[in-house]
Amino acid sequence: MALLTFELPDGTTRRVDVVQVLNAGYAGRSQDDVAAHVAELAELGVPAPSVTPALYPVSPYLAQHTDQVSVQHGRTSGEAEWALVVDADGELLLTAACDHTDRELEVHGVAWSKNASPDVLARRAWRLADVQERLDALTLRAWVAHAGHAGDVGSEEETLIQDGTLAELLTPGYWAEVLRERGDLVPGTVLISGTIPMAEGVDQFADHWRVELGDPATGNVIELAYDVVRMPTPIG
Repeated sequence: MALLTFELPDGTTRRVDVVQVLNAGYAGRSQDDVAAHVAELAELGVPAPSVTPALYPVSPYLAQHTDQVSVQHGRTSGEAEWALVVDADGELLLTAACDHTDRELEVHGVAWSKNASPDVLARRAWRLADVQERLDALTLRAWVAHAGHAGDVGSEEETLIQDGTLAELLTPGYWAEVLRERGDLVPGTVLISGTIPMAEGVDQFADHWRVELGDPATGNVIELAYDVVRMPTPIG
């Protein structure tokens, strides 16, 4: 299990013992666009899902507050997402998340690739009820940076790789209802939203990721950032 602690805008904290993590996939609001994306991925060898939107269970310990993600090779990348968190009292919280994914493994199975690296969550959250009326206006952005040389992770200028709003994705309410129907809307549940498109021409295989969930109405921002660090070469 994982224990996460979120700070709310009023300064209080919520401790969440994570019992299950579910990663949404192909979760764009326009399923016609999703179908086109599935076709694009199929050309890259990524198997198509049997149904969209999809939902992939992830090991609970992979939900983490961390500033470093260890990887086995250079073809992994994050994805800017929001996360729906059910706290101990059953209240729904909203925060920023980054689903770090093994792109080499993805061609063998999306569910496998989702379990290869952590889902990094921000340390701050909002009550979903407090932003419910303006959800579609909330912004979701991600920046990447590439190390100038070994030991200089994240030192170079950041590049914007994802820039959109929650209007592009299926809503937290949609997923809450799906979980409720499954009997999965229980304390300790974390649902990761699925992501928005990446900018063309930006190298996603970066050494540093930063994700920001923003509320233009208040100027409030929830942010996370982490370095991607290569593990030592295995022996054998």
